[in-house]
Amino acid sequence: SSRVFEVIGTSRRSPFPNLWSAMAPKGKKAAEPKAEAAEEVTAEAGKKVKKAKKVAKAVKSSVSSKTKKVRTSVHFSKPKTLELARNPKYPRKSTERQYKLDKYRIIQCPVTTESAMKKIEEINTLVFLVDIKATKPKIKQAVKEMYDVACAKVNTLIRPDGRKKAYVRLTQDYDALDVANRIGII
Repeated sequence: SSRVFEVIGTSRRSPFPNLWSAMAPKGKKAAEPKAEAAEEVTAEAGKKVKKAKKVAKAVKSSVSSKTKKVRTSVHFSKPKTLELARNPKYPRKSTERQYKLDKYRIIQCPVTTESAMKKIEEINTLVFLVDIKATKPKIKQAVKEMYDVACAKVNTLIRPDGRKKAYVRLTQDYDALDVANRIGII
């Protein structure tokens, strides 16, 4: 290894033949900075000094004691933000949806069996097949609108075939037999 160091600088048989020739040539030393460059440097330094003084002043003036938020709960909840009410540009539906169970859909047909006729004659009650989704108040209202009679009460049941049957008892002011004749049951 000592032989290699001897050879590097002196001999042509160097193990690194192009090592020194590949280096960049050394340039001449730069001349002294001119007066203009010196003025620029001092102007730049002056600006930096002014900026530093300004920052120091700001740091000194804004020394305020920061109060710590008192937390009264162990749970963190998101802060309340502004929630605007909906203000749509156009209606999402062109028309309002109509209620599908009108009086003609609720009352489908009267029941005309012998047991139904017996109820009409004896206990002043009309018997109807009604829509499966109809409620007692809706049935009462539909009977009032269609036949102009007042209902005392409504009983309902769902038959084994899946249809709903309603027993509509009329008030004493109205006779179920007359209403049945008007409808055309009897």
